[in-house]
Amino acid sequence: MTCKLIAFDLDGTLLNDRKELPEENLRALEAAAERGVILVPATGRILCGVPEAIRTLPFIRYYIVSNGAAVFDTAEDRLLYRADIPLALALRVYDYLDGLPVLYDCYQDEIGWMSREMYERCAPYFDNEPGILALVERLRIRVDDLKETLREHGRPLQKIQMYFLPRDEAERQRQLRRIPELFPELIATTSVQNNIELNSVEATKGRALLALARELGVAAEETVAFGDGSNDIPMLRAAGLGVAMANSTPDVKAAAGEITAGNNEAGVAQTIRRILKESESKTL
Repeated sequence: MTCKLIAFDLDGTLLNDRKELPEENLRALEAAAERGVILVPATGRILCGVPEAIRTLPFIRYYIVSNGAAVFDTAEDRLLYRADIPLALALRVYDYLDGLPVLYDCYQDEIGWMSREMYERCAPYFDNEPGILALVERLRIRVDDLKETLREHGRPLQKIQMYFLPRDEAERQRQLRRIPELFPELIATTSVQNNIELNSVEATKGRALLALARELGVAAEETVAFGDGSNDIPMLRAAGLGVAMANSTPDVKAAAGEITAGNNEAGVAQTIRRILKESESKTL
């Protein structure tokens, strides 16, 4: 295939389990950039939550963030695409979540917000995800009353996140099915073991990828996407080639065109190098 754009999830995909960028992945990205391939992080994080090791790479200009709720051109400081959750809908969702055994927060205008009371109870919810706990601690502004703060802002939300205790996995699975039934304007996905992420149905990594490709004059069949979580499935399906990591869940693997090695084995690099080699052989 002709590859002009590669989009890649971060956690569980490009990054290893220590939330580091493996050297092999870095070298593969550099090799692709040298060939003129557009490289696009596609993450559930907000822009400032992207690791510095990636944000400082000179060849990365475009970012898909908050599961596709926004697409940024950082070279021109321009928002290319957005798909938010209306504030009134978000407040109804929070009223529902108040009846569940969860903690919750949100992204709004590239800022993370969380109630102080929930933040102080976070640690047990991330026993299996210490790296995610560190992100929450770094990226959330704590407020006395989250819903009242959002009312004062009067702005839509990029993403709602909720977190379950490890012992409540059965309830998490039930809510993955239940919440979209109650709120059909939203899509529910996961990116780590203990969470559910809610976005507008218009905000998927797949829609964002296609919007960016159109902006850049790249055909969908000329794109490659890597992912490991359910929030990556629309992107894997939208891309010309969707690649699931070996550490992906079964539904992600079923949505992909192929499966590569896991994130701790630099599977992204292995596939990028193969694609570049195949492309080079076709031009000889």
